[in-house]
Amino acid sequence: MTRVLVTGGSGFIAAHVLEALVAEGHSVVTSVRSESKAQKLRDTFPNVGKDKLDFVYVADIAQEGAFDEAVKSDPPFEWVIHTASPFHFNITDTKKDLLDPAIIGTTGILKAIKKNAPTVKRVVITSSFAAVFSPKTGNRPGYTYSEKDWNPTTLEEAIQDPPSGYRVSKTFAEKAAWDFVEKEKPNFTVSTMNPPMVFGPIHPKLQTLDTLNTSNQRIRDMMLGKIQDEIPPAGVHIWVDVRDLALAHVRAAERPEAAGKRFFVTAGYYSNRELADAIREFLPDVKIADKGGEFPEEYFKFDNSRTKEILGIDFRSVKDMVKDTIPTLQAIGA
Repeated sequence: MTRVLVTGGSGFIAAHVLEALVAEGHSVVTSVRSESKAQKLRDTFPNVGKDKLDFVYVADIAQEGAFDEAVKSDPPFEWVIHTASPFHFNITDTKKDLLDPAIIGTTGILKAIKKNAPTVKRVVITSSFAAVFSPKTGNRPGYTYSEKDWNPTTLEEAIQDPPSGYRVSKTFAEKAAWDFVEKEKPNFTVSTMNPPMVFGPIHPKLQTLDTLNTSNQRIRDMMLGKIQDEIPPAGVHIWVDVRDLALAHVRAAERPEAAGKRFFVTAGYYSNRELADAIREFLPDVKIADKGGEFPEEYFKFDNSRTKEILGIDFRSVKDMVKDTIPTLQAIGA
C-alpha cells in the first residue's frame, strides 16, 4: 500500500484516478477547494474509509505556498498525482484566470514537495495534447505527433485569445515542471500525461449537466436532442476514455521506467458522427442529425506506442465508452 496525494480530487479525471488508486489498495489523500467538495466525494465512494480516502483543503492553487501544508502527511506520501488546473473558457483575464493558476499551481506543488515532503519519489502531472499540438499547422496530413512535439504558441498570442490561453497554460505549466526538475534536482521524478479529448462515464454526485467537462458536453447535447440540423465537426479528432487515462496516471506512478517521460495517452481517432451513431444504437428514440460530423479526409497521424508499451494501456473503444457514459449522464438528467 502506497500513500498518495491527488490534487483536485473532485475533477472529472481526478475522481477516476482516485477510484483506480483505491481499487488497487492504495491510501489516498486528495486536495479539494471546500468541505462541500469533500462531502460529494465521500458520497461518491461511500464504502471507502478515511484510512483509504481522506481530504486536505487547498482553496486556491495559484496562491504562493498553497500546497505547503497539503503535502505533509502521516504516514508520509510517496507519490503525488497533480491534476488540478483550470479548464473553462468563461474567463475575463486570460493571464489571471488561466495561465497563472496552471503555471503557479504546478510549480507551487513541486516546490512544496521538495521543501516539505522528502519521501515523495514519483510525481505524475496531468498535462494535455494541447501542450503537444501545433494549432498553427492545422490538420497537418502525413505528420506524426508524439511526445517529442510541443505547442509553439507564445504568451503574447495566448493573451489575445482565451482558447489559445488554455492550450498555452497547459504548455507553460508542463514546461515549468520539466524546468524545475532540471534546475532543482529534486528527490522525485516527474512524468506527464498528454491526453487529447477525454470522454467517458462521470460520477453523478460530482457533476451536473451544466458542469460537464467540455468533451462530454457533446454526448449530452446529442442525448438531449440538441443536434437536429447538422452534426458539427469534432475539431480535435483523437480521444481517450477517462478510465484508461486514470489508469495511465496510476501506472506512471507505479512503474519506474515511466519516470522522466511524457505520455501521449490516446486511443486513436474518432468523429462526432461516430459518437452520434453509437448513441443512436443505445438510444434509438433520440433524434440526432444524420449529416455532418465526419472524419476529415486528411489528418495527422499519432504515435501512442510509449503509452502502450511502458504503461500497458489497452484502450477502450468509442462504442464501449458511449455505452458506459449514457447511464451516468441519464442519472443527472440527460
